[in-house]
Amino acid sequence: MYCTLKLAELKERGAQKGAEKVIAKITLPDWVKEGKLPTSAEDENFGPRYFLASDEKAYLLMNSNSYLGLALHPKVMAAEEEGVKHFGTGPGAVRFISGTYQPHVELEKHLAAFHGRASAMIYSSAYTTVMGILPALIDEHTLVVSDQLNHNCIINAIRLSYPAKKEIFKHLDMTELERILSTYAYGKNAAGEPEIKRVLVITDGIFSMRGDCAPLDEIVPICRKYEQDFADGIITIADDSHGVGTFGETGRGTEEYTQSKVDILIATLGKALGVNGGYVVASTPVIDYLREISPFYVYSNPITPSEALAAIASLEILESKEGLERLARLRELTVHFENGLTELGFETIPGEHPVTPLVVRDTQQTALLIEYLFQNGILATGLNYPIVPKGDEEIRFQINANHTTGDIDYLLSVLKNFPAYSRSRS
Repeated sequence: MYCTLKLAELKERGAQKGAEKVIAKITLPDWVKEGKLPTSAEDENFGPRYFLASDEKAYLLMNSNSYLGLALHPKVMAAEEEGVKHFGTGPGAVRFISGTYQPHVELEKHLAAFHGRASAMIYSSAYTTVMGILPALIDEHTLVVSDQLNHNCIINAIRLSYPAKKEIFKHLDMTELERILSTYAYGKNAAGEPEIKRVLVITDGIFSMRGDCAPLDEIVPICRKYEQDFADGIITIADDSHGVGTFGETGRGTEEYTQSKVDILIATLGKALGVNGGYVVASTPVIDYLREISPFYVYSNPITPSEALAAIASLEILESKEGLERLARLRELTVHFENGLTELGFETIPGEHPVTPLVVRDTQQTALLIEYLFQNGILATGLNYPIVPKGDEEIRFQINANHTTGDIDYLLSVLKNFPAYSRSRS
């Protein structure tokens, strides 16, 4: 009864996700099969097409996190296949028992070097990485300061942690961040409240719903300014799951883009790198400590050895000339789509990241637009309250390097006719 009532509430609010669309088959043009980018006008006609179990129509996928198209890259797939042949399909145990394989160790070394850190550690997902790290760094004397639009995993990890105090600053508002830190600076605790010895400031690198970027080049100096005012200092953390592989000159994410480094960086292998799993890079003492006590690491199996080998292959591609070409391709397609939306009169949030929101600001119109796109062979994601604040309802389009100019032009042509479709349905 309880679950039935809650489902009814979700449906009434327009927040029910409903039945999941099941992908049954993917067809690839030859240039994708060969691990290439389009080299001719013919190649630019269309990219991969997806088929659902529910019908036989071919769909253009506009809501995938595989930004660089590496999930379909023959080198990455071959690396995973080779890993299965050598190590089987699963690790069979948690890391400290018998679940650590050579590919796990090699991947961690590669990730640490990629981000210019001393050490790295992989988890089964980026969500579990955040959930496994924050409680290990937060105690009854910790003030946690978090951006208003941080990801759900950060929100839940803070809830699990029981800090002394939690403060939320308005999205990207550096003045408010500084005000919070100055308010709790050494010796300013209110009577009867726990002493604040440590501050943990956490933010997304790229905010996944909007594609905008945390100003780490402002956050880090502000934190350093007030660090001496707390007995155990200030720890800066960024979850850059949507930034790594998409942002910065060489795809090293928001840190590279802002030319700044946080103390602890969290990211994923399951988006631009096209595989599965999450990871953290930091100093050696931090990683050694987390290996000992982080429950999502200690008590949960890691990614498979074959997935680790596939992730290494993705990193090698990203660090090559081909990786730079894919990043450039991604930026060109993003600009093309953003310009097209603007010319059609739609509201968007401009930015260099391939997450390109079409801001609708209405729940019913968002649902109507998603259905309209689906009817026209386009898979996209509508974001309604409570996933986004009321009034910020949107369609989150995500560009990837396997899209073509023909794909983007088709999507824009469909969107061009939506106003007339919307009026006819009202």
